[in-house]
Amino acid sequence: MKIQLNARNRAHHFDAADGKKILYAGLSSAVDLPYECGSGTCGTCKARLISGEISDPWPEAPGRKYLKGQDEFLMCQCTAKTDVSIEVSSFVQTMGAGACVPASINGRISSVKLLTPDVIHLQIDLNQAMEFDAGQFVMIQVPGVAGFRGWSMVNYQRHAETLNFVVKKKPGGGISEWLFNNQCEGVEVELFGPLGRATFYPSLAKNILCIAGGSGIAGMMSILSRAAQDGYFTQYKGDVFFGVQTMKDAFFLHEFSQLRAQCGDKLNITIALSREDAPASALADYPQLAFDKGFVHEVAGRHMQDRYQNVRAYLAGPPPMVDAAVRILLQARLTTDNICYDKFS
Repeated sequence: MKIQLNARNRAHHFDAADGKKILYAGLSSAVDLPYECGSGTCGTCKARLISGEISDPWPEAPGRKYLKGQDEFLMCQCTAKTDVSIEVSSFVQTMGAGACVPASINGRISSVKLLTPDVIHLQIDLNQAMEFDAGQFVMIQVPGVAGFRGWSMVNYQRHAETLNFVVKKKPGGGISEWLFNNQCEGVEVELFGPLGRATFYPSLAKNILCIAGGSGIAGMMSILSRAAQDGYFTQYKGDVFFGVQTMKDAFFLHEFSQLRAQCGDKLNITIALSREDAPASALADYPQLAFDKGFVHEVAGRHMQDRYQNVRAYLAGPPPMVDAAVRILLQARLTTDNICYDKFS
């Protein structure tokens, strides 16, 4: 099917295969359509149907609450049944040279490991290499579970043949129940990506602040990995605040210690425990790390007082945590273009 998209600045044309989400078809054609979650939650990818027919397989998508008329729809959920003409209210550009253009790709779950009772680590081997930027995510669909879910890559290689993820168990969540209650190794999955604009490049030339709760640390690990690979912390500072409830919920502490040893004193990593003080064993086992008690955004706010000069902040985790961290950063006079997060959790 042929899609004509009318944006505020110009028209774009691209093809959509039968059953392909309109958002995914446009992004695959290097048309930088508006989106954030890519999974039907945020409403950012809403568009207006001018002509033609579309199919909406998930009319109960949470993001539909942001639609104002019967002719509006979510591009991440809908497919074209005929040639269509649609309209979005934003400016839309084509992706620049060197951009990581999203594409559909298949993979196989090659490793599954519990990090905590409710956090699982997955490795997916791809059938072809994927190029992505540090901090990006992919949409993943598994057999027997309807819809795609967004997961951030933990690892960073520019041309990656494997992708690593951490996923938190959500009671009643279709995909997390599938992951935690089934033998997943060897299962074939479908991926679409890379997606996301909360990315890091060594040319950034700013100090880095990472505030993450739980499995939101995934994309931060990719950012820190690339920064370490490029020797970024020889010149710029990094402050990482990782929030969990108790030490039993903590993971990646060994990896954090290795990063700290590799990058030196310009990279500071603090584990924020919301429900307990750090036990003496944690202080002894991880001398490279700092520990504090409190919600992670509060801990970050205390430690970062008067230290926001030339800072780019990356946020990820439960929405209330992200919202609270944004308020603290805005009060500290960080500009919105230096506060980065993606709404897909």
